[in-house]
Amino acid sequence: MTTAGFLHVCIMVTLGLLAIAFLMVVVRIMRGPTLPDRIVGLDLLVGIAIGFIALIGIQSGYYLYLDIAIALGLVGFLATVAFARFIQRRGKVGETVDDKCGDDTVTPAGKGIGK
Repeated sequence: MTTAGFLHVCIMVTLGLLAIAFLMVVVRIMRGPTLPDRIVGLDLLVGIAIGFIALIGIQSGYYLYLDIAIALGLVGFLATVAFARFIQRRGKVGETVDDKCGDDTVTPAGKGIGK
C-alpha cells in the first residue's frame, strides 16, 4: 500500500467516524434534557464541523480550509460563551444584580432576607 492509498483510507474512515459522531450529537441535542446539555452539544457540533473542514482540506490539498476551520473554532468559542452568559442570566433582559438581591427578596420558606 502506498502512502497516498493509506492517506485515502484514513480520510475515508475518519469521515465515517465524524458522520456517526455528528448523528449521535444531533440526537443528543434533540433529546436534551436540559438547556446546558443542548449547548454542549452545539459546541461539539462545531468541533465536528472543524474536523470535517480539516479533512476536506487535507483531501483536496487546498490548505486554506484549515484557516476557515480555525476561524470557525473562534466563532464557536464565542457562541458558547454567549450561551453560557444567557443561561447564567436565564434570559432576563434589563435586570440588574440589585434587582435580584434587594431588601424585598423572599426565601423559599417565605421569610425576607433584608433588614
